[in-house]
Amino acid sequence: MGAIEEVYEDLDTDVEFEEFEAAVEDKVEQMGGLADEETAAMLIAHELRDEEADTIADIEPGMNEVKFLGKVTAIGEVRTFERDDEEADEGRVCNVDVADASGSVRVALWDDMAAAAEGELEVGQVLRVMGRPKEGYSGLEVSADKVEPDEDAEVDVQVLDTYRVEDLTLGASDVDLVGQVLDTDSIRTFDRDDGSEGRVANLTVGDETGRVRVTLWDDKADLADEFEPGEVVEVGDGYVRERDGDLELHVGDRGTVERVDEDVEYVPETTDIADLEIGETVDIGGGVIETDPVRTFDRDDGSEGQVRNVRIRDETGEIRVALWGDKADREIDLADRVVFTDVEIQDGWQDDLEASANWRSTVSVLDGESDAAAGAASGASGSRTEGSGDAADRDASETGLGAFAEDGQKAAAEAVAGETTGDDGGGATGGAAAATTEPSTEDVEFTGTVVQTGDPVVLDDGQQTRTVETDASLRLGEEVTVRGPERDGTIDADDVF
Repeated sequence: MGAIEEVYEDLDTDVEFEEFEAAVEDKVEQMGGLADEETAAMLIAHELRDEEADTIADIEPGMNEVKFLGKVTAIGEVRTFERDDEEADEGRVCNVDVADASGSVRVALWDDMAAAAEGELEVGQVLRVMGRPKEGYSGLEVSADKVEPDEDAEVDVQVLDTYRVEDLTLGASDVDLVGQVLDTDSIRTFDRDDGSEGRVANLTVGDETGRVRVTLWDDKADLADEFEPGEVVEVGDGYVRERDGDLELHVGDRGTVERVDEDVEYVPETTDIADLEIGETVDIGGGVIETDPVRTFDRDDGSEGQVRNVRIRDETGEIRVALWGDKADREIDLADRVVFTDVEIQDGWQDDLEASANWRSTVSVLDGESDAAAGAASGASGSRTEGSGDAADRDASETGLGAFAEDGQKAAAEAVAGETTGDDGGGATGGAAAATTEPSTEDVEFTGTVVQTGDPVVLDDGQQTRTVETDASLRLGEEVTVRGPERDGTIDADDVF
């Protein structure tokens, strides 16, 4: 066996020996006698190995030619086009999506291969593809030079008629999935490398097996404004990509999102508030026991941001949740049952933990009131002193969380949380009484840290939170003392020092 044959035997390639041998002879001639046949054979073998792609994820634009194995997950229609040469025949192209365990890629089949694909290819077939990678309109694609079915090869990619969230795998395409809308984001724009403007928006949908972020590109981004949390939609012709370690379902020019009349239940798996630790990214849920107004602030780049704080409680504890950006606008009311996903647990005020809901998080208001919040509210509103008589009975239907004015929200929150009890420990009566009795007009003095600026200002001394009306310019985190009359639970500050 000669040197060329030995090198070829060690090379795992689809290239025929005659083609390999001819390439070696050309290499010897190109190098002008600087390399013998063995050296030239090793150089050609090295070039071929560089072109081999172990997985689809290894394919990159700019490679001269790649060879890989993939399962057909979707077959597009054959399209015709006019070539630049007016005398040339009409051109044909068919796009085929193929995938392996590492990802998926679109393969463009031209002319005779396109015609053959229409009648011979089937979803689920395994193909050996040889072609040239390039950056296409919808991302990486391979312009095929040669495509052959391989009946003996196996590729671990699942192809289903209808997917559930738990069925999604990296590289899957032509995905149809039915889920409940959990959250929506606003449309964002960005500049592409070619100078054009792109558009993108997100939905988050869930079913009984989990949840997934749905990314809507360009014209499809408008769909994000058509749906509300709680509606059930069907995503059609989606494809699965990975971002920051999480799978996402993408919808491009071929994809659809449509409202459907189906019942889908999303059951979140949340972490108990008592078990939270700083630095975690978790899902939490509970009943809303306190809500703050939206606050605006100036970012370092001069743009305006916004944030809103709400406080939730589950059976194990309570925590403040900061809602940033568009999430601050979500309609969340006292006693709502909410779930926040992918929130970051941070060190908050007064050494308390705080959850931060950023762009990756979702905010879901679930059907029905929270048992913890509504039950506590019922107990608070139902507590009254002896002799209250018929008036209390007449007002019973009007009590509860909805009966408290905005300025009485803190008292209501304490009642819901079970924080305010009488001296005899007989239940949450103090908060409700504070919200419904005649307001005090005597001057009071209170010292605390500014945890909210604007109108109104909110101070927190670690034990209680007070709302303050003042024209003074205060900064977040500043410790101040205010003095003035208290009306309807709000201090009208005459002095701030």
